[in-house]
Amino acid sequence: MSVNFGRQTASGHLHVPSESKEPYPTDVLEQLSLEAEQVIARYPQPRSALLPLLHLVQSLDGYITGRGIDFCARTLDLTTAEVSGVATFYTQYKRHPNGEYTVGVCTNTLCAIMGGDQIWETVSEHLGIGHDETTEDGKITLERVECNAACDYAPVVMTNWEFFDNQTPDSTVQLVDDLRSGAPVAPTRGPSRVCSFKEVSRVLAGFTDGLADEGIGAGPASLRGVELAKREGWTAPGEESAASVDAQPSATADGPGGGLAAGQRTSVDTPANEPDERPGGQDAQEQAKEDDK
Repeated sequence: MSVNFGRQTASGHLHVPSESKEPYPTDVLEQLSLEAEQVIARYPQPRSALLPLLHLVQSLDGYITGRGIDFCARTLDLTTAEVSGVATFYTQYKRHPNGEYTVGVCTNTLCAIMGGDQIWETVSEHLGIGHDETTEDGKITLERVECNAACDYAPVVMTNWEFFDNQTPDSTVQLVDDLRSGAPVAPTRGPSRVCSFKEVSRVLAGFTDGLADEGIGAGPASLRGVELAKREGWTAPGEESAASVDAQPSATADGPGGGLAAGQRTSVDTPANEPDERPGGQDAQEQAKEDDK
């Protein structure tokens, strides 16, 4: 399915279809604003909530719409160019209407040699679409994925970021056919069902669906190394001397062997920015001067 939008202008703005710029209905905007407040409350600075707010927009609109960009910019006191710049940087933010299910076929090295390339070619031909394209019925958006982080079960296909392990061309064709027909589909690991793209986007915005602890996360292949280490009594380098190291006085930033010049802080004792204070801004510089006195 071809589209004429989704590109970014030289000024950083995202091209979106004109209909996506129509304002939210009043009741929808009220609910969206209430949920945005819940998201923003988790962060010391409102602008830090941009990523989950973009997912929240996708959970409502199915992609990053013009009105969604305007809403995020207005809510977080950002420019639309700043919001668009983030929306075009991360591949999980869609620049055009996404299918109900995003099917990602891993074609990175291990999956490729185990059959990932063949899976991709077969499914792409079967659906009649290429990378980041959507079937006419709006059910499937197909993607080539660089890595699904599940090499122990290669070749792997993900559907809305749920694992389908040890796939073949035939099993993946069956998967997309089931998704399009509405037949029940369960991933190899994790929950007992595959949520829609909008439902998953809401989870990524920080609203739980209650499925996080359902099913197994790591299967036998993932745990084989740990089990072997336990059986053989292997330990990680330094574990045997950890107790003696813990008993010694810890080095400080200002002390001998601390590795830092006097007055500098490590990554764990640097004070957090005050709410609405921008990193490295005037407030932070003045505080640093006070600390050096």
